[in-house]
Amino acid sequence: MQSVAQAWLVLKISNSGAALGIVSALQYIPVLFFGMYGGIAADRFSKRTILFVTQSSAGMLALILGVLVATNQVQLWMVYILAFCLGWVNVFDNPARQTFVIEMVGKDNLRNAVTLYSGLVNLSRVVGPAIAAGLIAVIGLAPCFIVNGLSYGAVVIMLGRMNTAELQVTPALTNSKGQLQEGIRYVLSLPLVRDTLLMMALVGTFTFEFQVSLPIIAHYAFNGDASSYAFLSGSLGIGAVIGGLAIAGQKSIKPFMLIIAGFLFGLAVLTAAFMPNLILSGLALVIAGACSIYFTSLGNSIVQLGSSPQMRGRVMSFWSIAFLGTTTIGGPAVGWFAEALGPRWGLALGGFAALAAGMVGLINLRHIQFIDNQSEQT
Repeated sequence: MQSVAQAWLVLKISNSGAALGIVSALQYIPVLFFGMYGGIAADRFSKRTILFVTQSSAGMLALILGVLVATNQVQLWMVYILAFCLGWVNVFDNPARQTFVIEMVGKDNLRNAVTLYSGLVNLSRVVGPAIAAGLIAVIGLAPCFIVNGLSYGAVVIMLGRMNTAELQVTPALTNSKGQLQEGIRYVLSLPLVRDTLLMMALVGTFTFEFQVSLPIIAHYAFNGDASSYAFLSGSLGIGAVIGGLAIAGQKSIKPFMLIIAGFLFGLAVLTAAFMPNLILSGLALVIAGACSIYFTSLGNSIVQLGSSPQMRGRVMSFWSIAFLGTTTIGGPAVGWFAEALGPRWGLALGGFAALAAGMVGLINLRHIQFIDNQSEQT
């Protein structure tokens, strides 16, 4: 809901696709440059405690933006600063949240849990934009930020209600020198993990810039409003939910499946970019959404299960950098691309990137067998 409202707020203030890309980039600059430190924190400290702090902080930032909008005090530079602060929250939140999943369910159910988790995230893409469009049309932008800020209270309450005795907690990493370099060497030593992260980096940089590409194509290609963007974003989410439910019970992990998912994802995004009207573009995004969840859930499982428990936080910080930190580069690039060549080309750039990721996998991963390293102790 906040994603839709923030994108529309920036376009309303600036009327610029590049400004939308800058906001997206600022939100992920900290992840790009300091994401590894978040991984070290996840290895050293209680992931549940980290999530208490990060989720509370994200809620406060949303409330601040809501109050600024409600009082008509908001300016573009304020949105930039709040986005940058949220980026620092994400530095520590994402590695802890990703690796907390396996502590809750164990390695045997990780693939299933990651898929269901991704499905829930994408279900919010269906419900959230619909609510946002209604609130924006009837009341305005501010309630989207305020409701989002208050919703973090539910997250904190649920974290507090967990039975910690049921968590499969990984022993904490002791503080020592060289742990950052150790994490880098470890990732580079595992071809499957390394090349999966490379594929994710390509897709994360250019394809998952939907918060930039979709409002631009909705506004400029289809002459739409906030509800048009909500429709496109919701279509992507519906596809992801359908895809997530379809593959949630699938436990097999094979690298060639990741390659196929990358190619299908790219083709679906390219199709959506050049559809002649909003409805057909939305239908193509349903397919893209299904392919996206297959790609990300499989990649996430490969990276987590292919890494030893004591390295998992640092390895998943690379996942956060590949998935989120690369937005620092991709957000402005997609915004500039759309302004220079036309609104459809911002989305099309993402389609080509996903095809390139599939090609990387085809070259590097087609003969590699998946090995579960979760039992390894380092």
